Amino acid sequence: MKLSRPGARHGALLLLLWLVAFGPARGQADTLASLPRQLARYEKARVQEKLYLHLDRPVYLSGETMWFKVYAIDGTYARPLTLSSVAYVEVLDAKNHPVLQGKIALKNAVGQGSFVVPASVASGSYTVRAYTRWMKNFPPETYFHSSVTVLNTFVASGAARPAKDSVAYEAQFFPEGGNLVQGLRSKVAVKVTDQHGHGVAATGKVLNPQGAVVATFSTSRLGMGSFLFTPASAQETYTAQLTLGPGHTISRPLPRAYAEGYVMHLERGEQNLLTLTVDATQRPPENLFLLAHSRQHTALATRLQLVNGHAVFVFRPDQLLGGVSHLTVFNEAQQPVAERLYFQRPAQGLALTAQADKPRYGPREKVQLQLAVTAAPTASASLSMAVYRLDSLAATPSHTIDQYLGLTSELKGNVENPDYYFTTNDPEATDNLLLTQGWSRFRWEDVLAPSLPAPRFLPEPNGPVVQARLTRAGTATPRPGVMTYLSSPSRIIRLTNAVSDEDGLVQFEMHHFDGPQDLMVQTDPQQDSTCQIQVLEPFSTRYRSGPGRAYGLTPRFQSDYEKRHLQAQVQNLYFGKYRNLYARERTDSLAFYGKPDETYLLDKYTRFKVLEEVLREYVPGVVVRIRKDGFHFLVVDKVNQTLLAENPMVLLDGVPVFNINKIMAMPAIKIRKLEVIDSRYFQGLAVYNGIVSFSTYKGDLEGFQLDPRVLVERYEGVQRQREFYAPRYDTPAAAQSRLPDLRNLLYWNPNITTTGTQAQTLNFFTGDQAGRYLVVVQGLAADGQAGSQRLVLEVKPAL
Repeated sequence: MKLSRPGARHGALLLLLWLVAFGPARGQADTLASLPRQLARYEKARVQEKLYLHLDRPVYLSGETMWFKVYAIDGTYARPLTLSSVAYVEVLDAKNHPVLQGKIALKNAVGQGSFVVPASVASGSYTVRAYTRWMKNFPPETYFHSSVTVLNTFVASGAARPAKDSVAYEAQFFPEGGNLVQGLRSKVAVKVTDQHGHGVAATGKVLNPQGAVVATFSTSRLGMGSFLFTPASAQETYTAQLTLGPGHTISRPLPRAYAEGYVMHLERGEQNLLTLTVDATQRPPENLFLLAHSRQHTALATRLQLVNGHAVFVFRPDQLLGGVSHLTVFNEAQQPVAERLYFQRPAQGLALTAQADKPRYGPREKVQLQLAVTAAPTASASLSMAVYRLDSLAATPSHTIDQYLGLTSELKGNVENPDYYFTTNDPEATDNLLLTQGWSRFRWEDVLAPSLPAPRFLPEPNGPVVQARLTRAGTATPRPGVMTYLSSPSRIIRLTNAVSDEDGLVQFEMHHFDGPQDLMVQTDPQQDSTCQIQVLEPFSTRYRSGPGRAYGLTPRFQSDYEKRHLQAQVQNLYFGKYRNLYARERTDSLAFYGKPDETYLLDKYTRFKVLEEVLREYVPGVVVRIRKDGFHFLVVDKVNQTLLAENPMVLLDGVPVFNINKIMAMPAIKIRKLEVIDSRYFQGLAVYNGIVSFSTYKGDLEGFQLDPRVLVERYEGVQRQREFYAPRYDTPAAAQSRLPDLRNLLYWNPNITTTGTQAQTLNFFTGDQAGRYLVVVQGLAADGQAGSQRLVLEVKPAL
């Protein structure tokens, strides 16, 4: 038998003791480092894009124009984000049916658009939502949402609100940290709302299965409140009975309790310190990890020691970032076991001042407004401004850009009166809001996974992407690997191509694609003659959960409705012709293939009746051959001094024509121009044996009959930009005009840019309506500072 040496045994024992003593510590250090690292990896792979819309006002009459400016923002660093070039904006009714949709071009992270509210839209509350193609990879709660009111004074739609007896109430309960656990005391937040989603005051009691009262509560502000509760058993179901005024009582079950788990509690203590407490059913010592992040940017990572099922961590609020922070507790296996939100009012952002030159104005008087940034950001700022009349029907906007980025975009659902949480020190109300409307934009399972799957929707950096699906005719079987062409007949020759993937999907990136156009999608029938093509809808079909905000016309406002109706009709009668003024768009008239090698304007030559004679007489770069199946074109490759063996890409007004017999049968008198590329041309994955491009006079195919397999579909590109019109009264003749001016919206300007602290003057004129007008200015600086300012102007008739 071989004996080991005493020194070797002693060394092995020391190694074992070292592993026992330092192994867990090293693993804890690795966990503390890996959690922020994995979150940062996820943030880079899944860039958090946000959109904010500045809507010109909160209330519209049918027939009026809704104006808006779009800001694209990096959700992590709150800076302008140029990831996308298209924003999708929709107006949804209470059932999430889109009544208006538009694609808005984004340039340098901003864009502007408008909708004319149609006369067919019923009175009601509507949701304006906006997102990009990249944002469709995330839950629909991440989209921008804002509520507006539409009044259709032509139709008695919803002329009265529902009777109180028909009002439906909802009560929801949210344990702090996520779950109720048997034997552990938890703080439970409650939110009570009506069918419109508005908070409702209530009192209540929690009953166990035997009917005994185990907790009581009452809501405070906007139907939100909280209470402490300890479930005695995971097998028992607890019920809350709520009283909502005389004659209204509802019962709702509490979330079920778990037999084992963790609960967490956060409270503000002495010296403004925050105390985080974690309790667990686990009694053995355990190492927990706390990660605090704001907008996926880690602010705090630390270890907690769970002893006898209890752990406490005390820290300062300034260790967290401004805005909404997520506090997540992980167990030793790096599994999230509890999470809650905390709000810290952000530091001063973009400091804006707006000052009018007079305290009050008369009708048709010039307003000079000084706009300035009092504390200059490190870069220029992009701003927008609206001036609209305050009356019994109007209200202030639901949120401004700084409130949206600092609070409401990180919460779920509609936040009532977000201004309250920025101007009032009410920790209890803020805590109730975070507990009842808190959520997470991502799943920790995705963050901690070894790898991330490829995103389904890629960004659109260079214009809208048109997506289509190819299947076998009459089936849903995808057709992969098929070259597909997309074009739109025009005097500007544009063609793009793509190859279908394994799911039969093709994606076409469209540059300079605006307004409604006829899209033509086809495959080469010589390569594929049985393919079925479907253009896919670009708008999202997923919607956030929660009740829609219903609305009915209120009888006591009948005179106000009549007044607004008269004002809108007068404006439409005298100024309706200015509604559809569009800004001139700069277009690139160069064809996709650039400058051609040969160009022929046929009116400069002797006109022949048939194209065969034109090509044989005038176009030496194209050889016409006749074979058994008819005509063929062969392009002369002048670079290599050879004749290309296959047909070139033949275009008519930019649309591919694969049957040359049909193009040769077209009357030559309809062709205005012929262009030729005298060599092979590479576009995407396609290789063309030269290009022969015919153009008609109007760019509309001149009645040419396309192959029946070509899919022709009307498609909306990005919106053309309407120009805002407002009359000016800077001459005596204009001021004395007898045309009535009953504008509700005096001014809209989405294109204000500031540099430094130098003030700039904005001018506009009041109308004929006396009253109070609200000026709303807001915007975002290039360094990420957001800000807003409001000012009230008064218009009184001259005495």
